[in-house]
Amino acid sequence: MNCGQRIEKIQASLRRRKIDALLVSQPHNRRYLSGYTPADHDIGESSGVLLIPARKAPVLLTDFRFQIQAEREVEGMAVILYTKGLLPLLKTLLPELGVKTLGFESHYMLHSVFEKTKDVLAAMDIKLQPFSSLIEEMRLIKSEEEIDKLRHSVLLNEAVFAEVYRNIEPGQTEIDIALALESTMRRKGAESPSFETIVATGKRSALPHAVPGDVKIKKNKTLMIDMGLILDGYCSDMTRTFVPRKASKKFLKIHRLVRKAQLAATEAIRDGISAAAIDKIARSIIADAGYGKNFGHALGHGVGLAVHEGPGLSSRNRKHLKAGMIVTVEPGIYLPDWGGIRLENMVVVREEGCEVLNQNTTWLDC
Repeated sequence: MNCGQRIEKIQASLRRRKIDALLVSQPHNRRYLSGYTPADHDIGESSGVLLIPARKAPVLLTDFRFQIQAEREVEGMAVILYTKGLLPLLKTLLPELGVKTLGFESHYMLHSVFEKTKDVLAAMDIKLQPFSSLIEEMRLIKSEEEIDKLRHSVLLNEAVFAEVYRNIEPGQTEIDIALALESTMRRKGAESPSFETIVATGKRSALPHAVPGDVKIKKNKTLMIDMGLILDGYCSDMTRTFVPRKASKKFLKIHRLVRKAQLAATEAIRDGISAAAIDKIARSIIADAGYGKNFGHALGHGVGLAVHEGPGLSSRNRKHLKAGMIVTVEPGIYLPDWGGIRLENMVVVREEGCEVLNQNTTWLDC
């Protein structure tokens, strides 16, 4: 679906729910429906909102800072600037559109903003109506165009890793490597990292979300790198764990076990299987080897415009996977007094199996 078709689907849902218009403020949802790319600095500082009437053309509302970019990026909708803030513009615009019930993304709007907006609109006899999850549900199934963008993001991520890997030497710090990865991403055309790069060596690799520090890399010690980038709006996410120089027998044993769990889960992914079942396959392999308590996070998550989105591959998600979904498969074992090993690839759910987007598996088999 293109943006226009996505908007039509939202409008049909608004009409069924008897909601006159929807205010879209979540940045990824806004981009998904309009093509408007700016991110928000934080949840309290918006670069604009998308107003979708149930029966009329949508409009993008923003301020002077983003006018030129908005007019270049959006298609099939007008761009309207607010000079005194969003609320004063809505006070004028909503009555003109005949809006009596305004939907909003309840999972994203700040409570303080909700209270202020509710009071202002109540005085105009306009009701705020929570409207959540539909856009995120639409984003779960990727089009082939989206899958191709995600594939290119993954391949560029792999190319960045391969270039930096060749220059990793004992004596460098975790920060040195993280900076090299992120600068190489930019140099090769990425918009930015898709999350803060994780580089952890030795015992620190037992921290699943370790923050790179001034710890020096040592030969024959575990090194975990979890990295991703954004290319054309779409994210990648990959983890590789290896040893500069010579790996110990213990490292090889655990690495092979994690890889076994990853392969088994990947081979089972297909349209119609539950997310919980996939998680169980990998978790059982690790638990049967005696490391069940050392694998404490979910097996994976969805990736798209956001690096973490649905569906989650976890024991709590009983929903079934559908063709076109993209998920990570990232089992791990973390031993506090030794270190950790996590391996992560991204895969596309297909009718009869799955497609692994990562192509370079050199770092996975040892």
